[in-house]
Amino acid sequence: MKLANPAPLGLFGFALTTWLLCLINAGFLPGTSTPLVLAMAIAFGGTAQFCAGLMEMAKGNSFGFAAFCSYGAFWWSFALFVEFFAKGVPPAAVGWYLLAWGAFTFAMWIASFALNRALFLVFLVLWITFGLLGFANILGIASLGTLGGYGGLLTALLAFYLGAAEIINETHGRVILPIGAPAPRFNRAPAE
Repeated sequence: MKLANPAPLGLFGFALTTWLLCLINAGFLPGTSTPLVLAMAIAFGGTAQFCAGLMEMAKGNSFGFAAFCSYGAFWWSFALFVEFFAKGVPPAAVGWYLLAWGAFTFAMWIASFALNRALFLVFLVLWITFGLLGFANILGIASLGTLGGYGGLLTALLAFYLGAAEIINETHGRVILPIGAPAPRFNRAPAE
């Protein structure tokens, strides 16, 4: 039995939700747009992405399992925090929350060296984005938050491209949107 490729679902869930949130962070949408982000975070960024992670587990893909389930849980935690628990929490605590996600993302970025270049770029820009947003909260420097918003928009575009490449290339049975091979030194040894 052939299982479907869950990566496009997870990547699109991540990309679209990140895009909406970072439109606010970068200043293109007002903060009053947050309820729309929370709905997206629960339904698509959280639930659909977590389901994609479980499907990656069934396929034996540890990287996809860890990434999609973790970022799906991130979106759930973000929505829960903003809706129910944010009142009275100091910005520095939010900053450390974001830096913790940045550290996780940095580890995933190191793992992505062995994968395609598009995925490598998603994780590179994402850990930088988390760092900018985290330090914006810890240091109280709004311009870092704006830069983090722009970083998130770039991350979302990269993830959307990769999701589109995965589904378009598979559907057409050939490479239409290239994603780049891993660097030669990170290619896995051929299976025997």
